[in-house]
Amino acid sequence: MTVTMSKAPALPAPRGPVSRAVLSALRGERPEPVAVAQAPPYGEDLQLALYCCYELHYRGFEGVDADLEWDPALLGVRAELEKAFLGALREDVPSGTDVESELGALLVEHVDAFGVSHHLHRHGHLWQLREYVAHRSLYHLKEADPQTFVVPRLHGPAKAALMTVQHDEYGAGDPERTHSKLFADMMTELGLCDDYGAYVDSAPAEMLAEVNFMSLCGLHRGWRAALIGQFATVELTSSPGSDRLVKAMRRLGCGPNALRFYAEHVEADAVHEQLVRREVIAPLLRAEPELAADLVFGIRSSVFLAGRLEEHLFHRWNRGESSFREGAEASGP
Repeated sequence: MTVTMSKAPALPAPRGPVSRAVLSALRGERPEPVAVAQAPPYGEDLQLALYCCYELHYRGFEGVDADLEWDPALLGVRAELEKAFLGALREDVPSGTDVESELGALLVEHVDAFGVSHHLHRHGHLWQLREYVAHRSLYHLKEADPQTFVVPRLHGPAKAALMTVQHDEYGAGDPERTHSKLFADMMTELGLCDDYGAYVDSAPAEMLAEVNFMSLCGLHRGWRAALIGQFATVELTSSPGSDRLVKAMRRLGCGPNALRFYAEHVEADAVHEQLVRREVIAPLLRAEPELAADLVFGIRSSVFLAGRLEEHLFHRWNRGESSFREGAEASGP
């Protein structure tokens, strides 16, 4: 099969005055001034506006001028959105500098732990699995791209080791094995649309915030250590969850193309965990020990934002409701 570049996604629907103003600017219109400070920092309106600003640095949007990526006015709005988002995270995420303790905690899975992968493994429904995959597509269809932004912001051993991990993420040179391609194959197998950005309108703010945090840290040199912390959180914790999701799909009768993505992560992330911890983080902190606080912030913010998404999913699913945004197309129970 030949891999082809999918077209840029259509602009999503606005979710409030801030996202409406950003979308108007992307369409080449003159938007009305808006007060970013009045938008809840984790809310639908602000998170969609920020997501749209960041997407200009990825594949952009259909019919949107590529030059808007560096438009001074849009960058100014993006800076306000980032300030509000970061301000909220600083209030909600405790500070710390003990990186080893944070990493050690990530490697311990408590007996009574229960998250989305546990639920899907034990008694989740196929419609819930499909919704979860649709939400995660906002990141996984561009998997590794936010972290690649940090590569030129590192140097020496940390940079070389991160590139080793990224080489695997991009299929070790085989376009059919890139993790984004494996995820797209899984979506197709599950009867989902695998177009890039297809589920933005369906995704809640909690999912947007997870992706936005990666983009924010990747696009700012000053937050490079926070992005490494985010990346470490994923690589150190994903193997057990991926194994549970493989078992969930087998229980639910999913086909082989649905299994490949998470099966790949069971093995790959077990190796990446060692690389990130010993070959990326250790030399980075030896060279720049002052980055420890930012690295811890990246870890704790990632855990915090992932927890908010899980709360949203369980809040809806426990009531037998779709986790898609109200008014968006849902797969239904």
